[in-house]
Amino acid sequence: MPIIRIFLLIIAIATSLQAAKQPNILFIMTDQHHARMLSSAGNPYLKTRALDSMAKSGIRFSRAYVTNPVCVPSRCSFMTGWYTHVRGHRAMEYGLESGEPMLLQNMMRSGYHVWWAGRTHDIHSNNDVNDYCSEYYPLRNADGLKPTWSISRRGRSWAIDGSEAWRGDPETSDQYYSFYVGEIDTKGEPYYFDGDWAVVEAAIDKIKTFDSDQPFCLYLPLTYPHPPYAVEEPWYSAIDRAAIPDRVRPPSDWSLVPSHLKGIHDRNRMASWTEDRWRELRAVYYAMCARVDHQLGKVIEALQETGLYDDTAVVAFSDHGDFTGDYNLLEKVQNTFQDCLTRVPLLVKPPRGITLQPRVSDALVELIDVPATVEDWCGIEPGHRHFGRSLSGLLAEEQPHRDAVFSEGGRLEGDDHCVQQGAIDEGPEGMYWPRGSGHLNIPEHTKAIMCRTHDHKYVRRLYETDELYDLRSDPHEVNNRIHDPEMSGVLADLKDRLLSHYLETSDVVPRI
Repeated sequence: MPIIRIFLLIIAIATSLQAAKQPNILFIMTDQHHARMLSSAGNPYLKTRALDSMAKSGIRFSRAYVTNPVCVPSRCSFMTGWYTHVRGHRAMEYGLESGEPMLLQNMMRSGYHVWWAGRTHDIHSNNDVNDYCSEYYPLRNADGLKPTWSISRRGRSWAIDGSEAWRGDPETSDQYYSFYVGEIDTKGEPYYFDGDWAVVEAAIDKIKTFDSDQPFCLYLPLTYPHPPYAVEEPWYSAIDRAAIPDRVRPPSDWSLVPSHLKGIHDRNRMASWTEDRWRELRAVYYAMCARVDHQLGKVIEALQETGLYDDTAVVAFSDHGDFTGDYNLLEKVQNTFQDCLTRVPLLVKPPRGITLQPRVSDALVELIDVPATVEDWCGIEPGHRHFGRSLSGLLAEEQPHRDAVFSEGGRLEGDDHCVQQGAIDEGPEGMYWPRGSGHLNIPEHTKAIMCRTHDHKYVRRLYETDELYDLRSDPHEVNNRIHDPEMSGVLADLKDRLLSHYLETSDVVPRI
């Protein structure tokens, strides 16, 4: 055989082997991260260099949506590729049961070394996290010294170094339910060592010391920027307060607004807050987002230093958003679906060999599309019917993906086991009392579902008024036009689309 043909054969074999090699995967899941919290999204008050770099070398999806606006249901949906109604994963305290399909577990079975660090509240408390990964990095060492939160949960409240004085008097303080702390004192240390820093440092060490023929999947569920709103220097002072945009003001008429929002607004005792106070709270939240970006940058640097970056898919996203003062509200709500709650950051840097046109995509996508994409890249058969759609085609060129996205939550009357019982058990002393106490009430905690297209949003609600918004003229969703005859055609179309969604996704037949 001529030398040139042998040479070409060797190249072909090497190329084939490289193509067949499964890429490494890095998942960064932040908690309660608003979609607009990126300087690449045009924000003058926030610098997110690591995420901006990902956006330039990969793709940023500007219209990525979660299937549920609170933590546990959203994460269960991500891990299964199911909408939360498929198996009833609508409750904050109902994680994945043993035997239910789970992305990380499937990747482990497909030859991946799955390393999971940090929070595990997307699986049922009775389940062993080691059944879902090759290696779990706990947030507590043998002496219980590593914290799980930047602000540690102690008893009925949240504490910094054992103190809860920042909340003020439980009877009179208008800060008691605000989640606002402000600057954290590091006591001379370079940063406030918390669970997120523990996870990030452990991930960096794992990347630098990884020695295996297996591809790895690193899953890093961070806590920030989940409230309480608290952050240390240098991020605390890095936000230009004067550049912070105005909030969405509360409605003058609450009659066409979900009653849960009105209930929380009345119970959180913050109606008298000045704009300066709201601006400071928002600045701290933005600083928390900048801190997360810094930590992500450290992990990416480790991939680059070890030569693993090009062969590693990096996916950064969040489980849901945050009100951060819009409508005089904070945190999130289990059964309302404003874009500030349901639209999240989603940035994808694919591995080597995947066709990519770096850009910002405004295609409608859902978080459950991420597992479908990773399975596509890795040649993994999911083993069950799920509803994610691979984003691989969108990475190459802008094209139609989804005509609508959906999000759902709440409960039926009588489904008392679906309330956030922990928030209720804490009573009025607990941080979540304004929200949790509303879970006891119907229609406040009614079951609802959102159908959102590019231009309109429809929310079907049990026991109270539906919602319909023209997002072109009303992007902040303050003018409910459900009774507007001019919108009757739009309403009929969205109702029909919602019916089709339920027909398509109401159940799955197990593969046996």
